[in-house]
Amino acid sequence: MDTSISDSSSVALDQSVKPPGFTRYQSFVVAILAFLQFTVILDFMIMSPLGAAMLPALNITTGQFGVAVSVYAFSAGISSLLAAGFADRFDRKKLLLFFYGGFVLGTLFCGLATSYHFLLFARLVTGVFGGVIGSVVFAITTDLFEFHQRGRVMGFIQTAFAASQILGLPAGLYLSNRWDWHAPFLMIVGVSLLAGVVIVKYLKPITAHLAAPAEHTAIMHLKNTVTNSRYIQAFLTTALLSIGGFMLMPFGSTFTVNNLGIGMDKLPMIYLVTGIATIIIGPLVGRASDRLGKFNVFVFGTVVSMIMVLIYTNLGITPLAVVIGINVLMFVGIFSRMIPSQALMSAIPSLASRGSFMSISSSLQQISGGIASVVAGLIVMQDASGKLLYFDRIGYVMVCTSLITVVMMYFINKKIKQD
Repeated sequence: MDTSISDSSSVALDQSVKPPGFTRYQSFVVAILAFLQFTVILDFMIMSPLGAAMLPALNITTGQFGVAVSVYAFSAGISSLLAAGFADRFDRKKLLLFFYGGFVLGTLFCGLATSYHFLLFARLVTGVFGGVIGSVVFAITTDLFEFHQRGRVMGFIQTAFAASQILGLPAGLYLSNRWDWHAPFLMIVGVSLLAGVVIVKYLKPITAHLAAPAEHTAIMHLKNTVTNSRYIQAFLTTALLSIGGFMLMPFGSTFTVNNLGIGMDKLPMIYLVTGIATIIIGPLVGRASDRLGKFNVFVFGTVVSMIMVLIYTNLGITPLAVVIGINVLMFVGIFSRMIPSQALMSAIPSLASRGSFMSISSSLQQISGGIASVVAGLIVMQDASGKLLYFDRIGYVMVCTSLITVVMMYFINKKIKQD
């Protein structure tokens, strides 16, 4: 079996040594997990651009549409927390297929929805199952790859976000314009079913964690994970990273159009170029994390992020080329924080509690992202012309949270090295 089960002792490996390449089976695992993440992220992201078509078709208000979008995030956060107690009691392959099957079913319901309340139910189902998938993916990654390989793995898997942006969204919008808003969801169901078949046929059982001693009940397993002093600092760091990272997202397009003077018709070009750059950046950052040290790359990414966010949030009318360049550099910083931080966090949980740890982390990411959106909405105001006021304050908040996370990650990295 061309897989390897890792533990914290692998952290002691000399990172100056060139990391070995993946086996054929490991390359397959990375590819199928990245594609799976692509379908889940696309399902979440497709709601926003389909809003213009869904509002009149379902005769709903913008407030109702906002609820339909947010119900996914909150149901995903709650389900991830509830699933934490059971996450280490089953073969991870079976757990992945169970939640992926529920996700596909929920997406099918979205594609068949003809009323607002049915759509709301469909998004709830999709969130309940889709919200757990990310944590299972990262638990599998931790089980099958050594610590010195995980930067590259995270780098490839994170390209799913960029791929959904430059491949999935245009395809989804084309299908929506060609038929109606149901079509993109049915497209996601189709490609997800293909991915599911490949997982069933070729992904090997992942059961090494089942040999480790386990608590008698799922509730005790959840309680012991949540109260583990070693894990609490990691959970707090994850929450803070998510709050800082998600504050810019809700108002990004509005700021670009109304404050930077970029026309709506130019937004696809920004997304396209940024997406292509991100696909290239992700694997490079992952490789650098494994070679140069994950904490070192995290610090680099934090510094770049702070500089670019301060520049971006204080811009006025700006040429398109400059906006694209700033966005690309900002994503260099964001990915240089995200990828090494995830790789570092993967070394914290023990084999017996990886699934539970990842589920709680995923829940915190979802909930913290929602909190970040609310906080950003309280800070930012819009004048009569549509221009956003106080947007620079979001940049200052993000800089403060970034500085705190560097300190927190320093101690996490130090603790990992001592193990």
